[in-house]
Amino acid sequence: MNLNRLAYFAAVLDTGSFTQAAERLGVTKAVVSQQVAKLEEELGASLIVRSTRRVQATEAGRAFHARCTVILKEAEDAFDLVAEASGAPSGTLRLTAPYDYGTAKVVPAVTRYITRYPGCEVEVSFTDRRLDLMAGELDLAIHAGWLQDSSLQVRRIGEFRQVLVARADLAKKCKGLKEPADLAGLPFVANLALRDPLTWRFSRDAISRETVQFSARLRLDTTTAVYHAVKLGAGLSVLPDYLVAPDLAAGDLHELLPDWQLPVGGIHAVFPPARYRPPKVAAFVEILRELEQGIESGLEY
Repeated sequence: MNLNRLAYFAAVLDTGSFTQAAERLGVTKAVVSQQVAKLEEELGASLIVRSTRRVQATEAGRAFHARCTVILKEAEDAFDLVAEASGAPSGTLRLTAPYDYGTAKVVPAVTRYITRYPGCEVEVSFTDRRLDLMAGELDLAIHAGWLQDSSLQVRRIGEFRQVLVARADLAKKCKGLKEPADLAGLPFVANLALRDPLTWRFSRDAISRETVQFSARLRLDTTTAVYHAVKLGAGLSVLPDYLVAPDLAAGDLHELLPDWQLPVGGIHAVFPPARYRPPKVAAFVEILRELEQGIESGLEY
């Protein structure tokens, strides 16, 4: 049996048509049709029902496709193992990251990556939504914050501090405030990308703890939107230090109650479950770790 035909058959069912399968594989539609027909002939069974409108798998075809997917994934892992042994990143790296952290940290990291490995390419999807790594279209995801229990593989590569900030004019009005509870009545911009955007827990030492329930006058669903609203004077809010550090240094934003701390968040690289991690993934994660740790590469970019 020609095992290459498994890839042609799987592509037809994955894409839903012979035409799209041919485009994915870089061959003609006639070649795909011919290879699937020969596979059915070798098996002595009908795998696909063809019509002018759509392609459907037979019962035998569905069962066979499930096994083909496993076989092809094992073959991919075998190639990844050999590539890993060679230690040379290659191909296209596909990842996702939150927009705010992605702009501040991932863009410099991918720039350093393609400078260091000129034969590689990168595709990044910036979104505050958690995309499905199980679908097989992404090599990794970068998460900023707190992870839920998952079957995915995780590597912690850094952390960030949460900062309560406001524009200078509002910060002046808050200058006399001493306790987090004093902030409850102030205008607050809520970040709906967070699980509980209005409840914040402050600590000052091993004993002092305060929980503040804010009332939002503005609710936005991305961290970047909250950041711009705060800079425009819409209210105060909690933002990550990697986003507001330049504004704090320039005096455009001010930290409120600096003696009180908010929980520290983590920066994580999250991988789909796989036996082997391609060199392109390991190389990028190491570069992002370098940037998080302030390690200079010596490369111009």
